[in-house]
Amino acid sequence: MSPSELAALRGEPSYVWRSGQERRLQMIAAAANLHRAAVLVDGCGVGSYAAQIAERFEAQVEALDIEPERVAIARRRVPRALIAAAEHLPYARDAFDVVLSNEVLEHVQDDRAAVREMVRVTKPNGLIIVFCPNRWYPFETHGHYWRGVYHFGNTPLINYLPDCLRNRLAPHVRAYTAHGLRRLFAGLPVRILKHKRIFGGYDNIAQRAPALAKLMRAALYFAEGTPLRAFGLSHFLVIQKLPQAIASRSMASKSVNRK
Repeated sequence: MSPSELAALRGEPSYVWRSGQERRLQMIAAAANLHRAAVLVDGCGVGSYAAQIAERFEAQVEALDIEPERVAIARRRVPRALIAAAEHLPYARDAFDVVLSNEVLEHVQDDRAAVREMVRVTKPNGLIIVFCPNRWYPFETHGHYWRGVYHFGNTPLINYLPDCLRNRLAPHVRAYTAHGLRRLFAGLPVRILKHKRIFGGYDNIAQRAPALAKLMRAALYFAEGTPLRAFGLSHFLVIQKLPQAIASRSMASKSVNRK
């Protein structure tokens, strides 16, 4: 498989730690207690987030990815990195305090199955943290296909097309509306603690034009607190797994309300 084909199927992992990755890690750390926690990085790429969490928070980190080449790189910093699919996690039920899925759901074959597995392996009261693409961001960042040829890079407005057209141009990746993302967790023993849309770090622009990037970040991070957040790059979702007793009462209440 060529690098461009791999990028089309799996996206590009974080090879270099920059401000965009640092910002996301700080968001994760603000949402979840990572200190000495049992953490699963579900779709670890080359292990950048897994290594940072292990090193900074003394966390017991497990990691997995479906691509053997990326797992081999990740193991240099995170020894407990496995080759596995998100739809079939090789871990026991209720194993982790925190499960992180960073820009992974859009690439898996069955996103609903992947979500169920994340919930299964999370401890009661534990947290699942998800970043994934926002359908209303003006660019499709995973490239597109045209006449059977893949073109890597940002493509404007593809995600604004109806599904029948959008999925012909970008069949290799999903982008989620807020409703569509939350629907993946419907019927599962969880509650959503936080859901917001965020903009990126724009580190590539910062390398070429630092002053411009600084202005962009200031404006776009401010926009996250306004209705313009609807056009953010990614969803940021924090989900708590409910203890069995609370989950049972919640499901019973919903059943009564439907009647």
